[in-house]
Amino acid sequence: MKVKVLTIFPELFPGFLGYSLTGRALKEGLWAMETVNIRDYAFDKHGSVDDTPCGGGAGMIMRPDVLGAAIKANYNGGRIIYMSPRGKPLTQTLVHELSSETDMTIICGRFEGIDERVIEAFNIEEISIGDYVLTGGEQAAQIMLDAVVRLIPGVLGNTESLEDESFETGLLEHPQYTRPVVWEDRKVPEVLMSGHHQNIAKWRKEKALELTKEKRPDLYKKYLDSKEV
Repeated sequence: MKVKVLTIFPELFPGFLGYSLTGRALKEGLWAMETVNIRDYAFDKHGSVDDTPCGGGAGMIMRPDVLGAAIKANYNGGRIIYMSPRGKPLTQTLVHELSSETDMTIICGRFEGIDERVIEAFNIEEISIGDYVLTGGEQAAQIMLDAVVRLIPGVLGNTESLEDESFETGLLEHPQYTRPVVWEDRKVPEVLMSGHHQNIAKWRKEKALELTKEKRPDLYKKYLDSKEV
């Protein structure tokens, strides 16, 4: 996978993506990242990329001529994404879809956003990591890429670890335990120490259902509805 990130803060990348599994995969060439400084396409000596919103209002908007020039000079096909709070929610299903892409261009907005005409002109896909607003799209882009890159074949050493993760089955993940078996008078559930794989699998499924019902009733309902279809 080749990722190109358009930003006014290229120094923020790869950020935490340069560490741990994603960082190792980056060094091994399982995915590649290139940053593009949008300011390089500004038309004045100050590198201005924004202007006041038409119709008035607070904040600044990223200019279509500057951002458009940056996109035209660097977009070579594939998925083009703008990290936006109004975009489609980033779900595990979407993450799986993105992980199969070979080319991805990500636009990181700042200020009050980018000119709508740019989104229309390049048919840009908008993706949101949650119902809140950040100071810029760089943080959101890194979170999305972290979720996506780990699904690229070869990034995780044990692909079986993906199977029971939260959202993979429509449920939250079951509780996890490790040694010591007793810690501050709290014991690991006996079934997990039994070696009986069928009973362990049953216990984990039951706990996943309980946790999802308690912590994410919306997911629980969606899961039940899917079983009735």
